[in-house]
Amino acid sequence: MGKETKRPPEAQPNRMIMVEEVMDLLQVGRSTAYHLMQQCNRELRGQGYITHAGRVPRAYLMQRCGL
Repeated sequence: MGKETKRPPEAQPNRMIMVEEVMDLLQVGRSTAYHLMQQCNRELRGQGYITHAGRVPRAYLMQRCGL
């Protein structure tokens, strides 16, 4: 009663987006995709978030790119 059940990690949607998917999504090259990801991570660090090189929160990237 009141116990939450968590989905296994493989069933959770991937919240982070990596360079290959950024390249496909935005139709840009690898260096441009990395540049955009670095820019997003700088913005997030400025807001006090912890970031991870080579990964960006999917929702944040989509918002910033107007998708």
